Amino acid sequence: QDRLVESGGGSVQAGGSLSLTCQSRSYVRVHCMGWFRQAPGKEREGIATVDHDGRTTYTDSVKDRFTVSKDNTKNTLNLQMNSLQAEDSAIYYCAIGGGSCRPLQQDFTTWGRGTQVTVAA
Repeated sequence: QDRLVESGGGSVQAGGSLSLTCQSRSYVRVHCMGWFRQAPGKEREGIATVDHDGRTTYTDSVKDRFTVSKDNTKNTLNLQMNSLQAEDSAIYYCAIGGGSCRPLQQDFTTWGRGTQVTVAA
């Protein structure tokens, strides 16, 4: 059974919104957790993290459009995505990490399988 399972992906028009959820088998409250994405032909990039104190970090390309949060009662990591653009199209992954809890791939050790987000221009 997978430790992290993402859901909520789909297709949307540019300017629209989607909400992603990552169901964790672990207590999300104690972990640094993050969202990453990988577009075709590109490397996986970190876009948002939230640490055990609830502090969040965003990459510049999604700041002010995306919001990451944890639901400690449901053990989920969430990503609200607004004002979506074609360049946001990618497979989105959630992950558990550590260290400084910055959106750096090397600091994250447990990964979900991903969910596809497609934004039509």
